[in-house]
Amino acid sequence: MTTIDARGQDCPRPVMMAREATERGVSELTVLVDNAVAASNVTRFLDRAGYSVARFEEGDDFRLVAQIARSTQAHTGAVFEIDADPPSDADYAFLISSRHIGAASDGLGEILMKSWLGTIKTHNPLPSVIALMNDGVKLALPGPEADTLRELEERGVELLVCGTCTKHFGITDEIAVGKISNMFEITEAVYGTSKPITIG
Repeated sequence: MTTIDARGQDCPRPVMMAREATERGVSELTVLVDNAVAASNVTRFLDRAGYSVARFEEGDDFRLVAQIARSTQAHTGAVFEIDADPPSDADYAFLISSRHIGAASDGLGEILMKSWLGTIKTHNPLPSVIALMNDGVKLALPGPEADTLRELEERGVELLVCGTCTKHFGITDEIAVGKISNMFEITEAVYGTSKPITIG
């Protein structure tokens, strides 16, 4: 059993440390982290890499005990789309780094973002991924923008919200839609599509 002590490590280092173990072909490992966001990120990574994960809370820390659950090629690094076909020309993603479009100007930028998100709902095909970073994570706070993002999520769009960013703004517990994610997962998801597009 390999033990990884990722306590005190900033995002996305706990996920990267777990990935290094999977790339070495480790079949059983324990990962120690010191916050719930890191525990969720590492658990999700290991699950997609083919491991079953048991999660234990130990005071302020979390102990994640993982064991390979199925035949997988996780050690090659292809852990997020193991069974997926190569991206098609229609496969695209948005990385949104601001809650407004352009410079803030008496609310105009926010109005433009709200309108843009509403327009995206009508696009065919929809993006496969929308990732929110920096000030863009505030779009996932309760409100009309979050309602639009929820509708997109319900229609199959993967919505990733940067946990480092929500922690910085002190809004992690207020996020109303999407899943709290990390830089590694966001990078893999967005740049795993054929057309990554940055907004903001």
